Amino acid sequence: MNFNPDHLPHLHGGPLGRARFKSAPEDFVVEEVLGFEPSGEGEHCLVWVEKRDLDSNTAGARLADALGLRHRLVSHCGLKDRHAVTRQWFSLHMPGQASPEPAALESEGLRVLRITRNTRKLRRGIHLGNRFTIRLREPDFDTALAAERWQRLVGRGAPNYFGTQRFGNEGRNVEKALAMFRGDFSPDRLLRGILLSAARSHLFNAVVAARMAASTWDRALSGEVYGFADNGTILLPEKHRGDEAQRFQQGVCELTAPLWGVGELQSVSEVRELEAAIAAEHPGLTAGLEAAGLRQERRVMRLRPEQPSFSALENGDLELSFALPKGTYATTLLSELAVLDEA
Repeated sequence: MNFNPDHLPHLHGGPLGRARFKSAPEDFVVEEVLGFEPSGEGEHCLVWVEKRDLDSNTAGARLADALGLRHRLVSHCGLKDRHAVTRQWFSLHMPGQASPEPAALESEGLRVLRITRNTRKLRRGIHLGNRFTIRLREPDFDTALAAERWQRLVGRGAPNYFGTQRFGNEGRNVEKALAMFRGDFSPDRLLRGILLSAARSHLFNAVVAARMAASTWDRALSGEVYGFADNGTILLPEKHRGDEAQRFQQGVCELTAPLWGVGELQSVSEVRELEAAIAAEHPGLTAGLEAAGLRQERRVMRLRPEQPSFSALENGDLELSFALPKGTYATTLLSELAVLDEA
């Protein structure tokens, strides 16, 4: 069975060609969009940092060590790519203590841009999304074709697949998840979470791919669960007010597919039959996820770039800028444009 997400069907006819990707950290710039303004007071010190070639967990540990804090007192909204230039918020629990000066927190690859306070700590997934500025170097395809493809992506979006980061080399994390479910080995807590995510993500991708093949990926069927990409809210069939299909066509809401877990599928009728049939093809994954206690959830099937821009640089490189909701992948969008040759 092939668990490699690179083989999933494309919407716009496949990549136009190849381009160099992440040749330098500055080629992949990510800025976290928090979605709210910190309160300016409280026992949590919020630090807005710029990281270069530095992962989020290492950065958080450095901030804690600089102040002599326990690592668990530093939190952030989500993991950002290491081989990149990324800007994100960290919260440091410092009740009764003054905020530090930026110089006290800075180190190689870590620069402090702003310090403020907040009444609550940052938790995983509370941010709104991320804004990307990406440079594709030496594309071997025509710039005019690239601009046309980009406009199609902006207009119609792309399948919201989970990207290769979830699956490890050649999709092997799904195979490892099956082995874990069989009891072949007992991973630590971190690896267990990674494997559960891979199993769930594969089932989601399988549903989206099946609907792509049936040309119903962007056509509403009976029994849909609609959702909103920016906040994770879903509209269950029993809560529909009757105009959901129209709102979907207008781009107000999106169709969703299941993130597998315990309980009944939240879809009904035609959509439930389709999703149940695909789940039945993967009994080891569904049983394992249910035994792990994950609950049924949903995720939108379409990925739409927000605030998009496209530039052809003088040397022939391409620069793309866009925002995406949290939990989605810039590489999934880019795969509709080019095969990315990562350094």
